[in-house]
Amino acid sequence: MTRTTATPAMTGDTRTDTRASTRPGGAAAALVDLTALQSVLRALKLGGMLDTLDARLAQAHAGDLGHLDFLQVLCQDEITRRDSNALARRLHRARFEHQATFEGFDFTASPKLPAAQIRDLMALRWLHAGESVVLYGPVGTGKTHLAQALAHLAIRHGAEARFFKTSRILADLAGGHADRTWARRLRDLARPAILILDDFAMRELTPAQADDLYELIGERTGTSMILTSNRAPVDWYPLFPNPVVAESLLDRLINTSHQVFMNGPSFRPNNRPGRVASTDKPDTH
Repeated sequence: MTRTTATPAMTGDTRTDTRASTRPGGAAAALVDLTALQSVLRALKLGGMLDTLDARLAQAHAGDLGHLDFLQVLCQDEITRRDSNALARRLHRARFEHQATFEGFDFTASPKLPAAQIRDLMALRWLHAGESVVLYGPVGTGKTHLAQALAHLAIRHGAEARFFKTSRILADLAGGHADRTWARRLRDLARPAILILDDFAMRELTPAQADDLYELIGERTGTSMILTSNRAPVDWYPLFPNPVVAESLLDRLINTSHQVFMNGPSFRPNNRPGRVASTDKPDTH
């Protein structure tokens, strides 16, 4: 008596989605259980491979990919997906005001901008050395944009960064004193490879604020910071109520930083709503 083997078509079993792939040498088609494959990939935390699986199977079926090529390309797709997701998470954690990049920075906007010095900072040698960057100059000359662009570039190279207004950090640390979470908040601020303090040295500090900054700078010894300020570093000292604290804190910070004077006209008037661009030559007086 001859036994007949049932196929999915004979039994009407539609549980799985099956696809044929032709083996080398014209062998019979092999049925691929995609439902089971999906479960396996997800169990291995490789579910992202499913996004490009159909395209890679089509390439393999067409003979464009051999067995090893198929596996390598599919694994590279997963690596690319993970890298992209990790980058998106780091950018989200940075809390930038805007997604400022060097691609959107106009080096020709002002001939007074130190373009060569800025381009040198783009090599990120200061980050690898644990040094800081101080961007100072008049209002509207691109200091905050440049600070975020430097951090954005570092994030694309795998670093972690955080952006804060200096006043917000001081308020956050003050809140830590009130609810006894100060030590934890300080550790959180010490963790990222880059900490941006925007609008540093805007006004005189209270003794408590000066002490908190002293602890923060000390906790981040050997790691990088980016400070933006409308004042030159030499003018920061009188803002501290205790000259000893000022001397210790600022000397430690300034002596290990790259100082960039951002000079030139303000970009902000050109961005005001309803402003009509002028074709007149700028007044050089």
